[in-house]
Amino acid sequence: MVEVRLENLKKYFDNGKVKAVDGINLTIKDGEFLVLLGPSGCGKTTTLRMISGLDTPTEGKIWFGDRDVTYLAPKDRNISMVFQSYAVWPHMKVYDNIAFPLKIKKYSEAEIKERVKWAAELLQIGELLDRYPAQLSGGQRQRVAVARAIVVEPEVLLMDEPLSNLDAKLRVAMRAEIKKLQEKLKVTTVYVTHDQVEAMTMGDRIAVMKDGKVLQIGPPTEVYLKPRSVFVATFIGAPEMNLLEVSIKENERGIILEGEGFEITLPEDLGELVRDHVDKTVLMGIRPEHMTVEGVSTLEHVKRMSMMDSIVDFIEALGTDTIVHAKIGGKIIKVKLPGHIPVPVGQKIKIVIDLDNIHIFDKNTKKALI
Repeated sequence: MVEVRLENLKKYFDNGKVKAVDGINLTIKDGEFLVLLGPSGCGKTTTLRMISGLDTPTEGKIWFGDRDVTYLAPKDRNISMVFQSYAVWPHMKVYDNIAFPLKIKKYSEAEIKERVKWAAELLQIGELLDRYPAQLSGGQRQRVAVARAIVVEPEVLLMDEPLSNLDAKLRVAMRAEIKKLQEKLKVTTVYVTHDQVEAMTMGDRIAVMKDGKVLQIGPPTEVYLKPRSVFVATFIGAPEMNLLEVSIKENERGIILEGEGFEITLPEDLGELVRDHVDKTVLMGIRPEHMTVEGVSTLEHVKRMSMMDSIVDFIEALGTDTIVHAKIGGKIIKVKLPGHIPVPVGQKIKIVIDLDNIHIFDKNTKKALI
């Protein structure tokens, strides 16, 4: 396998007016599963296409190990790619679809047969080799596409939203299968998606992109618990992080977060982190699962907490969870409670928040202070 390194990678269109990728520096470790995550138009697919050789960078370098592949054709890079649309050939049987890249590389018939059998067994489609794509389900066609990608044992596997055309149940199953397959093959993999659940469950690391730039990269848990910006904080997580505008004040009790209809005294260590912002307005973020309703549910293992008075505005009963929409001042926030918990609309409640899981963002730069 191989390490992939992107150095100041840029791709501009329309004479530089459209900056699809704007100076990415990124190292994908040997054997790593890296997910490029972001909304439509953020540059993730363009980045993938430059790694593959389908697009040429405007500036920057692409390295596979110590080999500069920036201007090499795709066929010279030892990569395989799986597309959103499967891209299996309808006039070829499954066997021939999988064997096609091997035939192009002029492998012997015996080796082709052996490799196709190996890939088909890995993807559990050995019994489908004599069928045509029209006789397969969407999930089976996607397995064929993945088998065709791995049969040549590429140095780098590139996947562009490969599960987006599948139904929800099949997507969950295929997520697990692709991840297990990658761990078994230990192939360096770059996976593009706009689905944060895919990113969180599959990636060794996630690179969150916006406007052609990587805003944050790290293990899924780190990106989730320690977002460095408002965009990352709200893009990852469902329901998304609550944001409340607060003023930072100081009195005899210490550093205070003062919002519309509530006041929170920060523990001393957290207060010190924002002391330079006293008398400024900032954004306080708290995830729905880091809050609860007093007397209804508890936050286990929480050491430091605060309370806010609110009124129940709406309830989402999801079976496994209950999402309480609560009004604080003029703002609606969401609280995620475990299980089916009926809370009457209009009822006054006290929301308990875990102070060790609050986030403070600069109102202007949108970057994290805590």
